[in-house]
Amino acid sequence: MSAIRLLVLGAVRRHGRAHGYQIRNDLEFWGAHEWSNAKPGSIYHALKQMAKQGLLHAYETAPSTAGGPPRTEYEITDKGTEAYFTLLRESLTAYDQRMDVLSAGVGFIVDLPREEAVALLRRRIEGLERWRAGVTEYYTPADGPESLGHIGEIMNMWVHSADAGAAWTRGLIERIERGAYTFAGEGEPFVGVLAEGEENPYATGVPHPGDLR
Repeated sequence: MSAIRLLVLGAVRRHGRAHGYQIRNDLEFWGAHEWSNAKPGSIYHALKQMAKQGLLHAYETAPSTAGGPPRTEYEITDKGTEAYFTLLRESLTAYDQRMDVLSAGVGFIVDLPREEAVALLRRRIEGLERWRAGVTEYYTPADGPESLGHIGEIMNMWVHSADAGAAWTRGLIERIERGAYTFAGEGEPFVGVLAEGEENPYATGVPHPGDLR
């Protein structure tokens, strides 16, 4: 599963309509350039590819006052919205994906109803527990990793990863069930995107040439 697709679709959806530099700014504001492959080239490539696939609609806007070619703005389509929610649900239930996938899912979790978010996270715990049980068919944590030589450290790492992942997920479920955050249908959500022209304190550089068209 691609975290960049979820991140870009979600960011465009939050804006309603946005150009590439706005999306890049948002993802840098969230720190996604540090924990995912959300680098400038990947963002612009994803925008163009998903426009070709019908997930986004591309608009050619008027040239900037400084001159130059028209800038492209993107808006999510019905097909893109369907793909977005599919990716979001998968990201929250998957236990065998990279951390950037889960991180992207958590970033948009409030786009779901509260009850559904909890149900998806419970499915994630079930997956982690099945994964852990599969590992312990070959490795018994009580015996320690030394019982299998240094290779036992691999299985030891997997068990600890599963335990930590399940513990974190249970904590998130508890916070959500206590009423933390504003989920879909509950009122005005936390937007978390930068307005047009708003300075990004975490910006890493100048606009990409693709932002000028």
